[in-house]
Amino acid sequence: MDIFTPYIPREYLALKINYLRSILSDAPEIKVITRKRGDKTEQRCIVNGHSYIATGKIGRPLFKKSAFIAKSRKELDLLTALWNTSFVQEVPDDIRPINSERILNPGNPSLRIRMDWDFFKSLKNDSNSAHPETKKYPYNGIYYRSRAEARIAKFYTEHNIPFKYEPEIYLDGYSRPVYPDFVIFIKELNCCKFHEHLGLLQFDKYKKDVQFKFTAFTNAGLIPEYDFFYTSDSSDLIFDEKNLLPLLNTVITNSLISSLPDNVHIEIPYSFDDADGEDII
Repeated sequence: MDIFTPYIPREYLALKINYLRSILSDAPEIKVITRKRGDKTEQRCIVNGHSYIATGKIGRPLFKKSAFIAKSRKELDLLTALWNTSFVQEVPDDIRPINSERILNPGNPSLRIRMDWDFFKSLKNDSNSAHPETKKYPYNGIYYRSRAEARIAKFYTEHNIPFKYEPEIYLDGYSRPVYPDFVIFIKELNCCKFHEHLGLLQFDKYKKDVQFKFTAFTNAGLIPEYDFFYTSDSSDLIFDEKNLLPLLNTVITNSLISSLPDNVHIEIPYSFDDADGEDII
């Protein structure tokens, strides 16, 4: 779903623009034409003077790439227009996409894993079956445990941020798995972030579960406001998903600062060719 918020924090907006510029600078020139052959109409992809049927073995991935290029250009135009209406200066060059290289369970070779796109793809969505009876708030085919969590899922969907809800993850030092509320993937950093939403802090058992997760996260090498962050709501404080953008901006900015000593630029974490099929993000 391509929906763009009227407000994106400055650093995150600059990062998204520079990410799209990097992708499009490496994108091949693919022209898609429609032509008639007798009574039939077919689409063909033209690259470097060669023509391929769009449904053929070679043409099919080219057709997908052409659609990806068009979508990226449209998104870049919209985000650039948003920047120009919000800021006088040019988009800063020093806020660029990087490979954040975050490691989960760094001290355990059997569980050690990079929290990148491959890790995100391996996570099973909605895999926590411990308390299925409490899931009663639907959104987009999944039942969430609270209205706030369903609104968070809607927020991530509308902002084109891939996420997994309550995936099963094993952390160093714990025999049973942990189920983060949300694991999101920030494509501009090629890195995952954990998001916990706290909604039942009035209950002692819930507080103990929160403390367990916090300890498990930090023992596994995760850093607060860098690798994971919290939101909350209560009977006195209604959750507002708009507060998610500043929180995201904080964890993203922290990642950029720590990954770019002396303002050294790092190339985009993966090439345009990685955007084939299900890997298009």
